[in-house]
Amino acid sequence: MYQSFLIKYAEIATKGKNRYLFEDALVRQIRRALKPVEGTFRVCKEQGRIYAHAEGTYDYEEAVEALRRVFGIVAICPVVILEDEGFEKLSQDVIAYLDAAYADKHMTFKVMARRARKNYPKDSCTINADLGEAVLNAFPDIRVDVHRPDIYLNVEIREKIYVYSQSIPGAGGMPVGTAGKAMLLLSGGIDSPVAGYMIAKRGAKIDAVYFHAPPYTSERAKQKVVDLAKLVARYSGPIELHVVNFTDIQMYIYDTCPHDQLTILMRRYMMRIAEQIALENDCLGLITGESIGQVASQTMQSLMATNEVCTLPVYRPLIAFDKQDIVEISEKIGTYETSILPYEDCCTIFVAKHPVTKPNLKVIARSEEKLGGRIDEMVKTALETREKIWAD
Repeated sequence: MYQSFLIKYAEIATKGKNRYLFEDALVRQIRRALKPVEGTFRVCKEQGRIYAHAEGTYDYEEAVEALRRVFGIVAICPVVILEDEGFEKLSQDVIAYLDAAYADKHMTFKVMARRARKNYPKDSCTINADLGEAVLNAFPDIRVDVHRPDIYLNVEIREKIYVYSQSIPGAGGMPVGTAGKAMLLLSGGIDSPVAGYMIAKRGAKIDAVYFHAPPYTSERAKQKVVDLAKLVARYSGPIELHVVNFTDIQMYIYDTCPHDQLTILMRRYMMRIAEQIALENDCLGLITGESIGQVASQTMQSLMATNEVCTLPVYRPLIAFDKQDIVEISEKIGTYETSILPYEDCCTIFVAKHPVTKPNLKVIARSEEKLGGRIDEMVKTALETREKIWAD
């Protein structure tokens, strides 16, 4: 029945003279999302609207699911496109459309006509009234409700006539690629994939870095992170995942520094390494899944201590979220079940029994002085030997 989808956006419409850039970015993301779907699609802008037209047979459910993951789309409307063959034929086609779309006719409706082509012989109000009358005559069980109808029957008179009544919610946000690029610190936990998803929703292209610590973390732990990157990539587009061997750095800090400072010190070196990779890849900031007070390394004092080593901004979209809020988003985007697989990451392996929760920057600096130039060589080696994995 449906060979086309009307793609609705919201925030893009508030843009000024550069609105077309956001629309073009959305068209590109829709094409990318539909590429693996069974069928052939043509995505285009027509008279200020974006449409996805299926050419021939295609998998409807798969297409809708793909479109629902595209940031920038607020609604997906399966639409029937008709030739203008007069109002009598339009009435017949609309009745046929409703008959096919709704098996149960015990419902209320409201006609929402929009006459974009002003030479059409009837104005919008007349179309509303006349089509409404035709529908009521065809289906005795249907009633009109202009305030809270079960369905809005949209009829748009353009070069052709577009009829639709379903509006499937989209992901919202802004098209990926319209807000620069950022580097996500991706662990195997629940929080960081959600943080990456939320920043991508604001239009940022994301890459990721994962800190691997063999033999303390297994290949299964690494594969878990790769799988999480692929799940996030369904929304954000392809992610280049940088896998950094962090074992030597962790062990050196463990052997040299007070154990209550381990988490903060390791976190500071992770941020340094992530920032270096970000700068090499033209990223404009770092992304973490931190939330105030969730663990010892996420108190405000600890966050200040990790921020101190960065020159790039650190984006923390989950900063004020409760854990349950984060879990609900992870379930919604499909990362939760993978995140809770029991494979430890390097952040949980070397946790002190009583970690410092209010680190003093002067004390932390003195501990880092003990590490000397040797740790700089380790950081350099970790950067040079990192593995790159393409997650799509």
